[in-house]
Amino acid sequence: MSKSKYIKLILILGSLTALGPFSIDMYLPGFAGIARDLNTSVANVSMTLSSYFIGISAGQLLYGPLLDRFGRKKPLFIGLLVYIFASLGCIFVQDIDIFIGLRFIQAVGSCAATVASIAMVRDLFPVKDIPKVFSMLMLVVGLSPMLAPTIGGYVTADYGWHTVFFILMYMGIVILIASQIVLPNSYLPDTSISLKPKPIINNFLNIIKEPQFYTYAFAGAIAFSGLFTYVAASPILFMDIFKVDAKTYGWIFAFMSLSFIGASQLNSLLLKKFTSEQMIFGALISQAFVSILFLILAINNYLGLYETIGMLFLFLACLGISNPNTAGLTLAPFSRNAGSASALMGAIQLGLGAFASFAVGIFVQNSVLPMVIIMTTSTLLALIILIVGKKRIKAAVLINR
Repeated sequence: MSKSKYIKLILILGSLTALGPFSIDMYLPGFAGIARDLNTSVANVSMTLSSYFIGISAGQLLYGPLLDRFGRKKPLFIGLLVYIFASLGCIFVQDIDIFIGLRFIQAVGSCAATVASIAMVRDLFPVKDIPKVFSMLMLVVGLSPMLAPTIGGYVTADYGWHTVFFILMYMGIVILIASQIVLPNSYLPDTSISLKPKPIINNFLNIIKEPQFYTYAFAGAIAFSGLFTYVAASPILFMDIFKVDAKTYGWIFAFMSLSFIGASQLNSLLLKKFTSEQMIFGALISQAFVSILFLILAINNYLGLYETIGMLFLFLACLGISNPNTAGLTLAPFSRNAGSASALMGAIQLGLGAFASFAVGIFVQNSVLPMVIIMTTSTLLALIILIVGKKRIKAAVLINR
């Protein structure tokens, strides 16, 4: 593959992957305005975030078999059309319940882009290069939490939150056109794959029984739920508890994303000396240490605005290292049904993210502590799953010999 083609693929695949994060992050500074305009509370508005996570999680299970059965581009085209029309509906919404429903539909559309991009990484690149490719995608995707809330803060302040969804609709149109023109047909339709419920369920069960899949999928997803916890809590945390305005919140969110981006790029360099397995273990140990320290500081009321930003910065850096490696190792055993495997991986990750964001909506009201408790619990659970799962992977390897 030529360098120019490589860069072009990374940019397009990164844009597909970034559509979801942009849809999550860009409207966050508008939470207060949405609550005011729809006559509801900020906590209820946060439920639109939960519905988005639920939609993108459930939708992944839908698109996985479709991407394997019909190839990558047709389901991608349909999903992006759904996303575009749901975004249009969000521009004119007047009721919080309808808004929650439209966000669910928008998520179902956008997850076609997420699943297709991950599956195409498995199609187009050698297994040994997948963690490095995911790190490169993180660089493109990482721009979204830098740019989205900052742009969203200024757009919301100057033009209102409705304009944010107009921009998202336009992004969907541009990405749809670019993906259909530029991306190759990386996977031929497989007519042997059935779309009946029973074969689909059996396929997912066969995937999840693979020790390497369930170890890294669940360890990675539970650890990564800390990011969803932070994203869901951040409007309440910074704008309600620490009283920053929408524009300042956007800049804080952008600064925090530097941690995730920087760590994911550091991961590419460290992979020259260490294996992905070593990187994941080291990152989770570090994340456990950071989260426990974060919890101690929160319990003793030592956290102001700057201390909270500092601890979250360290926490997100650990995720920036572990996430590309858990994704790469989760998908490594699969080639024929990579679409279904990537869909199941994404569904697990985003389903847990939906659960974490729902917990935030219930518990995070006027204190940092509930957010930190959720982060610490998820990190320690992920570490336990990794340790136990690695033993089962070794046992399975010995049996297969």
